[in-house]
Amino acid sequence: MEGERKAFPFLQTPFWEGLGRFSPDGRWMAYQSDESGRPEIYIQPFPGPGAKVQISTDGGTSPVWGSGGRELFFANGRKVMAASILAGAAIQASKPALLFEAGKGSEAKELINYDAAPDGQRFVLLLGDVAAGGTEVRVVLNWFEELKKRVPTDER
Repeated sequence: MEGERKAFPFLQTPFWEGLGRFSPDGRWMAYQSDESGRPEIYIQPFPGPGAKVQISTDGGTSPVWGSGGRELFFANGRKVMAASILAGAAIQASKPALLFEAGKGSEAKELINYDAAPDGQRFVLLLGDVAAGGTEVRVVLNWFEELKKRVPTDER
């Protein structure tokens, strides 16, 4: 950190915003907001100024950056979605694609919490029913190969 080390608000709106995650380079903040009437995922420059970009198109919660900052993952119920990110002077994102559905075949109603492993090869997931509390943990292997198939990388 450089300069004055003083806390300041990043967003001040009448909506609920939270679950913010810094991009690996610290230049962008991905977060969840209900300004559209349902939870969606947005990215905005940090500390600003700059316009926000909506990443999710059909609802989204809990954003997680890929280790290189070129992917953004988010949950939609039990689905893990992925969008390719190109960060230059502004953010450009691909249309989100389904990466995988967590807990398929189980009684888990939603993805409660998750993260991409630092080596970029695995996800760690906590599945369950928020009302009942989660009791299942699954490890997904070889997700990067699935990501390559499902999320195009445009060299813009």
